Amino acid sequence: MAAPCTGTEVRLARLSRHREGRFLFVPMDHSVADGPIVSAAGFNDLVSAVVAGGADAIVVHKGRARAIDPALLRHCSLIVQLSASTPHSPDADAKVLVGTVEEAVRLGADAVSVHINMGSDTEARQLADLGTVSRACQEWAMPLLAMVYPRGPRIADPHDPALLAHAVNLAADLGATLVKTTWPVPMTDLAAVVASCPIPVLVAGGGDQDADLTAFATAAVEAGCGGLAVGRRVFLSPAPTAALKALASVVHADVQVRAHPRPVDAAV
Repeated sequence: MAAPCTGTEVRLARLSRHREGRFLFVPMDHSVADGPIVSAAGFNDLVSAVVAGGADAIVVHKGRARAIDPALLRHCSLIVQLSASTPHSPDADAKVLVGTVEEAVRLGADAVSVHINMGSDTEARQLADLGTVSRACQEWAMPLLAMVYPRGPRIADPHDPALLAHAVNLAADLGATLVKTTWPVPMTDLAAVVASCPIPVLVAGGGDQDADLTAFATAAVEAGCGGLAVGRRVFLSPAPTAALKALASVVHADVQVRAHPRPVDAAV
């Protein structure tokens, strides 16, 4: 007899509903840091466009989650972002907790997210917050997406592959289920970053604004990434459904994954 599924496994299955083990997330939590991404009346239309494009999940803050038409989440999971900061504070890299796992459970979320800026002046507090949320996620059988970036006054190159390997392993060691980080330069080092980490790695952003989005997605999946988390390049697109369908055609398809090279030295 098969062992019974846990709540975490059930939620993870919903988070990769289009293809097991692959994740295509659309962060839409930018309004806290950057201001509105769309009119209040148009937010549900944007969610509808993203769902139609094949997103596995959207990421929003708890208040915005309450404004989403529940019918739109029948075919797309909800991830509640628990961290926030604005560029108007003395330190924009100082992420603080603004929500709890319990609130996300009450909202019907399938996962929560915490943002960590490794190398920031408040790194110690952010790490403590990640530990606190990780413990609550264990209690509630809730998957945890850690968004970990090398970012702050001690970081010379946020795309340094060794730093990114450190970032993704930090997330794994502190109990995250999935980790999202930026892309390395050169992009060919992504496979080594992924190979260093025991949990699925999602690449953020879709590359720089001049990068071809489909080519970027293909390179990420071929490198062994668990998927992508792309926000602005989807919701600022004049055709967000089409932009997301192009990504989904890669993330949710059969793509040959390269054999992992030896992990970068800084991660071992």
